[in-house]
Amino acid sequence: MRFGCALPQIGSAGPEGLVTAAKRAEDLGFDSFWVLDRLLWPINPREPYPGGPLPVKYKSVLDPLETLTFAAAHTRRIALGTSVLNVPWYNPVLLARRLTTLDVLSGGRLRVGFGIGWSTDEYEAAGAPWQERGKRADEFLQALKKIWTTDPVEFQGKYYRIPESIIGPKPVQKPHPPIYMAAFTPPAMKRVATEASGWFPAGIPLSGIGPMFEGIKGMAKEAGRDPSALDLIVRANVEIHNTPIQKDRRDFTGTLDQIAEDVTTTQKLGAAEMLFDVQFSPGVETAKDLVARMEDLWRMAKQA
Repeated sequence: MRFGCALPQIGSAGPEGLVTAAKRAEDLGFDSFWVLDRLLWPINPREPYPGGPLPVKYKSVLDPLETLTFAAAHTRRIALGTSVLNVPWYNPVLLARRLTTLDVLSGGRLRVGFGIGWSTDEYEAAGAPWQERGKRADEFLQALKKIWTTDPVEFQGKYYRIPESIIGPKPVQKPHPPIYMAAFTPPAMKRVATEASGWFPAGIPLSGIGPMFEGIKGMAKEAGRDPSALDLIVRANVEIHNTPIQKDRRDFTGTLDQIAEDVTTTQKLGAAEMLFDVQFSPGVETAKDLVARMEDLWRMAKQA
């Protein structure tokens, strides 16, 4: 199982800490580092944050692709991932150009995680319609793959249209960079089964991931795809504590020994990769704090 980590991107994140964390992740042997996509921190949110109170650190968030590009320039081997970009906020032609540029300039290290978000406040600020967001995501992926794999490119859909054109360059990775999708509703899970390279669950208990992934693989088989080709990547929002949590413990929270048990469980689920995000762990306020926790998790993961 591969291991990835989140870059310091929120709160007090800055260029020096970002470079330090990116280089240290690569030196330690992490396979990948990842960034998230958060647009704003609404004062009076219309929907509750899925994980509880909206984290204060979301008041300041570096742009995901610029953050990855900057980190890519200071590393050589480690893969670069988005966990996740919210598809309906973007235009497929403009985003394809940005993602392709990153894949080309990094020598083919890009991995793309997509989702559709949850906040109508962010949708409004992005100028993106909330209605039919799932159908837009389906068409977006079709257009993106056309741009990445064909020339000339032509696409005529309900939401997106591309006149017959040459669009270059193409990504280094063929046929295109891997696409992973976060999903937990039946339509979104079907999108994973038919369009994605793998499933990227976040916030779903480990006890539920196995059955849900089997369901996705079943949908892939029905669609004529090889279900064994789908990767499972588990996002672990880690909270490290000095003393064990005895009651109502969430996955990936507690002591390093408790978290190691969750890593073992994830391995047994057949996950291809785990992403550790410690940005919300108690005591992590600076990039130096984050790097220290990365080192703890790396040693723990290698022993699990």
